[in-house]
Amino acid sequence: MNIERDEVCIFIPTLNEAPTIAELIGEFKERGFRHILVMDGHSTDGTPDIARAAGAVVRTQTGRGKGNAIIEAVAIIDKPYVLMLDGDGTYAPDDAERMLDPLGLGFDHVIGDRLAGPEGEAFTRLNLLGNQILNLMFKLAHGRDLHDILSGYRAFTLPSIRQMTLKESGFEIETEMAVEAVRHGQRITVVPVRYLARPGTATKLNPLQDGARIFSTIYRLAKMNNPIFYFGIIGLFISLAGGVIGVYVVLEWLRNIEHLPLTILTVLLITIGFQIFMFGVISDMLLGFHRETTRQIEQLQGASKPPR
Repeated sequence: MNIERDEVCIFIPTLNEAPTIAELIGEFKERGFRHILVMDGHSTDGTPDIARAAGAVVRTQTGRGKGNAIIEAVAIIDKPYVLMLDGDGTYAPDDAERMLDPLGLGFDHVIGDRLAGPEGEAFTRLNLLGNQILNLMFKLAHGRDLHDILSGYRAFTLPSIRQMTLKESGFEIETEMAVEAVRHGQRITVVPVRYLARPGTATKLNPLQDGARIFSTIYRLAKMNNPIFYFGIIGLFISLAGGVIGVYVVLEWLRNIEHLPLTILTVLLITIGFQIFMFGVISDMLLGFHRETTRQIEQLQGASKPPR
């Protein structure tokens, strides 16, 4: 099924993107996309006025951060398909059709893979390494290899994005979207896109600080999506701590030196660690049962609907 351009909302969250926003909007206009929404995060360089002059509908978000921009935009978008990209000129409008085509084939969520072929200066070595580590962490924690979970170039159906429970206010929002898409069993596909060197303002990302926050988000959200991973890591570290102390106690005992308090602590740590791990196993079983029950209820509801 071909998607008509009038069915698509081009959604661009912005913060001080004056050097690039007019050209970006103009390129989408030239390609026949008439519905362009800019959600501005309180820019101080005239970005909203430039975007309006270029033909976009501009709204100013009430909160701060990219996550809040997405959450607030989802509530007002009324088109069945959404193409989201950053306003800094790093994503090419030429890839719009490639991003939207899978939605016409029945997919719910499309992720543009920047890592497939970025320009030479688009990523620093640190950023590229950080992206690879975070994608590996996501694969281990959530059981899906989505190639580029931090991509800001995404296409999705409006029902699929409204199905998600999004709470992150900052750059962790892309990670949360990927987790929610996996958790709800959405049909996700990844397509390679170009990632261009940033032509406008300097990046707003702090590689170490934001990377740590994203890493924490991936792990924290695994509690509901993959509890055996979440609780297993905690249990493993506690048990390892007990094991290290236990080795010291044994070595000292071989020298005829007894450490009764440390012996008790060793047993407690190993026992607690094992119990936490088993809690993760039980939680994983309950989650599997819940998912199977939900699937069967959805099948029954679908079977009970009268044919059109």
